Amino acid sequence: MTGGERALLRLAAMDPATALARAQDLLGDGDDVLALRVAGLAAKELGRLDEGLAYLDRALRLAEGYAAAQVRMNLVGLLTARGDVNAALAHAREAEAVLDGPDADRLAANKACALARAGRLDEARDAAASALPRLRGGHDPAVLNGLLTNLGLALAFRGDYDGAEEALSEAVAVGEAAGLRHQTAMSKGNLAFAVSRRGDVPRALRLFAEAEPALSGERLAQCRFDQAETLIMAGLPGEARPVLTAALDAAMANGYGCDVADGYLLLAHAELADGNPEQATDAAEHARTTFGRQERTGWMLLAEHVLLKARWASGERSAVLLRSAAATAERLESGGWPDAADEARIVAARVALALGRPAGHLLSRVGRSRGRTGIATWHALALERAARHDHRGAVAAVDTGLRIAEEHAEVLGALDLRARAAGLATELAGLGLGLARSAEELLAVEERRRAIARPVRVRPPRDPERAAALTALRALSADHTADTARGGVPSALSPDLAALEARIRSRTRLRPSGASPPRPAEAGEIAAALGDRALVELVAIGGDLHAVTVADGRPRRRRLGTCEGVAHETGLLRFAARRLAERDLAERDDPQSLAALTGAAGRLDGLLLGPLRDVLGDRDLVIAPTGALHGLPWAALPSLAGRPFTLVPSARAWLRAHAAAPSAGHTVLVAGPGLRHAGREVAALRGLHPRARVLCGPDARAEPVRDALDGAALAHIAAHGEFREGNALFSRLRLADGPLTVHDLDELTAPPRLVVLSACDIGRADEGDAVLGMAGALLALGAATVIASVTPVRDDATPEFMAAFHEAAASGVAPSRALAALPRTPATLGFAAMGAG
Repeated sequence: MTGGERALLRLAAMDPATALARAQDLLGDGDDVLALRVAGLAAKELGRLDEGLAYLDRALRLAEGYAAAQVRMNLVGLLTARGDVNAALAHAREAEAVLDGPDADRLAANKACALARAGRLDEARDAAASALPRLRGGHDPAVLNGLLTNLGLALAFRGDYDGAEEALSEAVAVGEAAGLRHQTAMSKGNLAFAVSRRGDVPRALRLFAEAEPALSGERLAQCRFDQAETLIMAGLPGEARPVLTAALDAAMANGYGCDVADGYLLLAHAELADGNPEQATDAAEHARTTFGRQERTGWMLLAEHVLLKARWASGERSAVLLRSAAATAERLESGGWPDAADEARIVAARVALALGRPAGHLLSRVGRSRGRTGIATWHALALERAARHDHRGAVAAVDTGLRIAEEHAEVLGALDLRARAAGLATELAGLGLGLARSAEELLAVEERRRAIARPVRVRPPRDPERAAALTALRALSADHTADTARGGVPSALSPDLAALEARIRSRTRLRPSGASPPRPAEAGEIAAALGDRALVELVAIGGDLHAVTVADGRPRRRRLGTCEGVAHETGLLRFAARRLAERDLAERDDPQSLAALTGAAGRLDGLLLGPLRDVLGDRDLVIAPTGALHGLPWAALPSLAGRPFTLVPSARAWLRAHAAAPSAGHTVLVAGPGLRHAGREVAALRGLHPRARVLCGPDARAEPVRDALDGAALAHIAAHGEFREGNALFSRLRLADGPLTVHDLDELTAPPRLVVLSACDIGRADEGDAVLGMAGALLALGAATVIASVTPVRDDATPEFMAAFHEAAASGVAPSRALAALPRTPATLGFAAMGAG
């Protein structure tokens, strides 16, 4: 083969579009085997699989002897992509008897891919490994890159993530050095796949983002399938589903049969993760049927594995399921799928325990994996030990599982990913709470559970692309708000806004973690810091609500009632408070709503604080709510009238806020648009803080406000607020040029020590005890105290209320005490101190 011929073949990997055009030019003068091979390979990379196969079929009819074996070598890759794995391997066997030298090694690379897609992982690894030394010493980087990529994938499927990352990193380096842009991107996407299986979601997403622009056709579909798997593993199956369905549509349209089957298997995982076992069963059955049609028996085992998990998720606890799970685990182990085998054994063990049967023999064969499988393993071990009345062993297993969950969460920098990661440990933590025998044990487990969802600090680097998306979002949001207010058709349709929000979320999730390793708060440390205060940490155990109190240096626990009853009363109180706060000047008398509020507040007071009066006395309180109680306007409870209290995500979060160093920074006062009394509110505060930086009217723009907040000691923002239900990190304060969101604030290096948000609902939170929202994010960033409302407030009532608060705070009174001294009306009922207080 001449240098020009080799260059043309290499071009199919470097620039498939140019390669195809050149090959077609050559074919204009008549059929040529080499040109047909190049055209077939390039067409496949461009997503035109049937066209590529047609070119290679023409080449095979023309070629003889060694040239025919070279065509068969190329057919291996294209037939594998179509799903004809056995036909691909048959061509490989015929070519093996003829090819030698570099061509034999190229064939080994293609055969390794076919074997991996067939589920014959050990054979794929061996085929790649045998050719690797020769290719490393040769001069064909394209083939070396492909071989390393296929080896890395086989190792990743086998659960050897160290070996996979090593091989794929080398593949990326080889491709970059040789200028193989397309193949390098493919290797980088596969490296992202291996990294995501280790649990490093941010790094995986960064690698996917780098790889995708250079991919097309089958490679792009595969990259998106792998991205979808990463989202599923990160607890975001809803976001994975549209990525999956789009990639599936592309794979089906272009005849990529292997990818179609793989896509249905992933769709089954997404449905299962989203709590839809019936839909998961349908998708897994479809995948299994397709794998069977393609004679990919190894992958059929993975479909059976999902079907097994779907039966468990649907509530089946039968001896039949126990036998099926144990048998499936053995087949998965023999087939080279160790992680899936471990999961199947865990299902078998859980079924056995549910049936009152021994499970130790099943769990003894489970590897001590990290991440999701590791958490599930230790959960099952804890259940098995508890069933044997080994309390100490069960507690130790829970503790180990929670440590693994913490390690899994530590790599995550985005707050929403961190909160979803905590969901992996929910069931395990629930078991630990149920096992706790003392107040100290209960507090320790609950603090560990809450710590998983919240980083110690968030210090992300600046991201210009993310900043540009935030600026665009502000402009579109401002136009949308203005056009809607004028009664016209909004200039920015909701899909445009949704696309920008998705872009911002995506960029945020690329960030590495800035979090320090969590350090659980201990009862003694809490007691020492509390002094004369008392801690009330509310804990849900099953359907019951418990309280752990720390007062006089002593932790205690007490059952309060049902979570359902407390949630019901909280909903009634919030509804009544909202109704009263939102009534305009002419309609303020609403005795029915006032009676509903008073009644619900009294009943909640009796449920939550009444049983604790003998312990709490009249102390200032640090309250760590749970569930719906994060949205309760606590100032409405009679026991808290005039009593200083602060709300915190956890005792550990309070310790951190309490220890925050005093700041000698400046004061910032901001008045947003559209509030009749915001200017009057800020003008009154300016008298207390004559040297404050004041941003009002057109000066109150999002970026200048954010920049002014950095390093401030005190910030007060009076603006329209909006809490985004289900998307709390896009909760916003309306400013002159559009919204200031939580995503803007998380770029602060040094947030104000005291932040006062005079806005509706902006103290609310989402994602359970992760407490995602504007106030929660400011505390995670390092603010000591945030004053915010969990209900609507009335613009006309806040200037006097806030002036009185700031006057007391300026005289040295602690924020929670200053707030407690103020009379409350429904217009200001939702304000509370959060953090140090």
